[in-house]
Amino acid sequence: MNKFFFLPTIAVICCTTAYSQVTGSYAKDNYTKKDYYITMRDGVKLFTSVYTPKNASSGKKYPIIMQRTCYSVAPYGADKFPVKLGPSEEMMKAGYIVVYQDVRGRWKSEGTWTNMTPVIDNKKSKKDVDEGSDTYDTIDWMVKNIPFNNGRVGQWGGSYPGFYTAAGLLSNHPALKASSPQAPISDFWYDDFHHNGALLESYFFTYPVFGVQKKDTTSKSWYNHQIINPTTRDGYNFLLNMGPLTNADKYYKDNFYWQETVNHPNYDEFWQKRDLLRHFGKVKPAVMIVGGWFDAEDLRGPLAIFKTINKTDPAAYNTIVMGPFDHGGWSREQGHHRHADVYFGDSIATFYQKNIEAKFFDHF
Repeated sequence: MNKFFFLPTIAVICCTTAYSQVTGSYAKDNYTKKDYYITMRDGVKLFTSVYTPKNASSGKKYPIIMQRTCYSVAPYGADKFPVKLGPSEEMMKAGYIVVYQDVRGRWKSEGTWTNMTPVIDNKKSKKDVDEGSDTYDTIDWMVKNIPFNNGRVGQWGGSYPGFYTAAGLLSNHPALKASSPQAPISDFWYDDFHHNGALLESYFFTYPVFGVQKKDTTSKSWYNHQIINPTTRDGYNFLLNMGPLTNADKYYKDNFYWQETVNHPNYDEFWQKRDLLRHFGKVKPAVMIVGGWFDAEDLRGPLAIFKTINKTDPAAYNTIVMGPFDHGGWSREQGHHRHADVYFGDSIATFYQKNIEAKFFDHF
């Protein structure tokens, strides 16, 4: 079943502003928090924070909504709570068990970090791990060990977490019922650092975030030593004065992702292994892909994944939502929705969160 949702790009949509009712203490007042290390099949342990509604003691069972991220599940600590839990205020108040996990090699999780982890289709041993297997092992542990869960899991994430959500579709765990990859990367050659194969120089300053391995589990940044101080707000002028990219090695000689980028200037096996699209074909959860027409980072990913699943999994529930959003704009309400001088309406993000996203997860 294939469906399209195109949010109005000219019409005015009026509704309440997202998070207008949320205070900084809502999550702490209404949820309990526990941290776990979940062991993957190869022995690597992934740090996972679980937030359970406080009224769970009444005996009611709750679905799980999970995000796996390379950007940290902070705040760390059993007594530390974020302002927002889950994709939206609507879902935070609806009563989900909300789970966040640091992916392999990041922050408080063990293991080695890999950008856009290549998919292993035919796993022959416990050493053959990828994001699909890590998702499977995490879900399997959660439904067996988290109190008060009803055995049904949803997954969501935007941008890089959108990739982990899309890759999680390949886990094929029977408890994964609904998945929403939002602004997902489908192929690193076409999104983010490369756009249709062209190196995006504006990303030059972000390589420390993705190209430094940490030595141990940590709640603090380990890559700050590589962050460049350009001494100017004019990034174009900085790059122009730097000259050819060979001069960049003085900044990133020890940055493994920069070296991988330099060593693979063409769409060779290194990049082809990071093409998620070629691995679909057994999608079981309901899928709702989300993107924005003004997304300058990951516009191709949502469209490419939707189109691919249509072909490879025609029986799957496969939905796409596109609206007049920038990167992740559907997850944050800006009131009067604008791009430059173009006005698209009011509270469009809240409309999406209440009338599309929340209903999708509630249904499945």
